[in-house]
Amino acid sequence: MIRRVRAEEWARARDLRLAALQDPLAPIAFYESYEQALGQPDSFWQERTSSAAAGVDVVQFVAEAPDGRWDGTVSVLVEPKGSARIGKPAPVDQTHVVGVFVRAEARGSGLAAELFRAALDWSWALDEPRVDRVRLLFHEDNERAAGLYRKVGFVPSDDTAPVPEDPPAREYEIRR
Repeated sequence: MIRRVRAEEWARARDLRLAALQDPLAPIAFYESYEQALGQPDSFWQERTSSAAAGVDVVQFVAEAPDGRWDGTVSVLVEPKGSARIGKPAPVDQTHVVGVFVRAEARGSGLAAELFRAALDWSWALDEPRVDRVRLLFHEDNERAAGLYRKVGFVPSDDTAPVPEDPPAREYEIRR
């Protein structure tokens, strides 16, 4: 089942993020390290999860197995035109997909595509701002990510964006 995270699930959200940061590709997939995340106090995770649960300018979806285990997640940031949450200022009202993770044992099952479907459906349904595109950034060496993003409909924008890494991240987008 793909659903939105709930505020009281902050410890599970933290544990899934920590699992994501232990993936072999984590150093080129995420903008924080396992050690940085592990050092965050409970209040950080509570606020982060509460904000994502509220779904105003960020939302987090989780993939919950029948036994209750969380097998994956994706988050979406709202970026009004001119704002710059990650990378360059948004040229249009848009959302930005971040924090994509599926546990190794669930990969290849279509779960990532379902998480993306939830993220895109949420993005296109926004009333304010009414988004013109959904984008994501990924490290050019992350072929696993690039393949997934193409599979779910993202196309290269022929642009890169400054991010806290070298070289700049490649930008992919879906336009409405």
